[in-house]
Amino acid sequence: MDNEIIVALVAMAGTLIGSFGGIITSSKLTSYRLDKLEQKVDKHNSFAERLPLVEEKIKFLNEKIEDMERGCNNEN
Repeated sequence: MDNEIIVALVAMAGTLIGSFGGIITSSKLTSYRLDKLEQKVDKHNSFAERLPLVEEKIKFLNEKIEDMERGCNNEN
């Protein structure tokens, strides 16, 4: 075989290995970042589920405070 053909084959093999290595590394990084993003979304969703309960408790406590204030005003 000619030296040019051997050099071309080695260069092609290096290019293929480098390209596939880059694709695999990029895929792993993308997967890692998606996992982290899913964790953040899960944390946000749990907060969003608890918020209506907190709002309901605040509403109940505000009503109790108003009842107590009315009771104090009626006694005076």
